[in-house]
Amino acid sequence: MKNISIIVAAAENNAIGKDNKLLCYIFDDLKRFKQLTTGHKILMGKKTYESLPKGALPNRTNIVITDSANEKIEGCVMAYSITEAIELCDDTKENFIIGGGSIYSQFMEHANKLYITRIHKSFDADTFFPEINHNDWNLCSTESYEASEKNECDYSYLIYERKNKMI
Repeated sequence: MKNISIIVAAAENNAIGKDNKLLCYIFDDLKRFKQLTTGHKILMGKKTYESLPKGALPNRTNIVITDSANEKIEGCVMAYSITEAIELCDDTKENFIIGGGSIYSQFMEHANKLYITRIHKSFDADTFFPEINHNDWNLCSTESYEASEKNECDYSYLIYERKNKMI
């Protein structure tokens, strides 16, 4: 069983992006994202990859999921299906799903942990995080923070663990 976690910043209305861009700037969340994912495999859809300002994220294995056969992206490992992406996951370390919306939806059933930065605001968006089925997940920790000079909105870090771990 692969150790798959989802990491996302989602607004109150589950909005996560518009026009392939983040909805607001929360410096401390970006710093936390880097801290959690460095040294791990990160999995993303092609649009999420294209939204990264400098391409592949350093000090991580970037796995890009696309349905365009034989597509290659420099500095990335390519997966052409969710099944193939799971096979590429590390057997011993945590693997992080970093977006976008359809990738999150497809990996929800495979994830054991959710790292959600809940932005305490709703946004007009074109990409959304799927609803969390609270029958499947336990909320294990919550930390709340107020907007500041570096963080545009109030937000909370929520960590969920799957109630019935998959075997």
